[in-house]
Amino acid sequence: MAAITLGGNPINTTGVLPAVGTTLANFNLVQTDLSIATLDTFKGKRLVFNIFPSIDTGTCAASVRKFNEAAANLDNTTVVCVSRDLPFAQKRFCGAEGLENVINLSDFQDGRFGKSNGLEIIDGPLAGLHSRVLIVTDTDGTILYTEQVGEIADEPNYAAALAAL
Repeated sequence: MAAITLGGNPINTTGVLPAVGTTLANFNLVQTDLSIATLDTFKGKRLVFNIFPSIDTGTCAASVRKFNEAAANLDNTTVVCVSRDLPFAQKRFCGAEGLENVINLSDFQDGRFGKSNGLEIIDGPLAGLHSRVLIVTDTDGTILYTEQVGEIADEPNYAAALAAL
């Protein structure tokens, strides 16, 4: 279990992030067109998973914008934004913002992605949502970098995640 904070108040997640050097577990996440994406959907691509509680909060929105900007200059890399938001909300946000360099995936159906990667919030007002996490993988799904952001309102370390590529 990871101890993090929300506004300085302690909350916890279901576990610890997967270890660097291991392979990211396969997943079934819903795309904005309601089709299912799996790890194989991105086979041969380096991946930056930008995981957060909700697209409709300031910090989460800022991270999507920042990674959208960075993704335009990354070779063979896909930035995947994951939350428990409905795919419609994810699509609306990126459409309104003109963000075309990131892919949004939703874990709304059962939260299995958050549970299996130890990042689901288990107590406090955001229980059931994902904590703010970065996971970077190589082209084979091997994890190169992880970050559990200690305070949910804080932005992740973009530079460290991108440097891991």
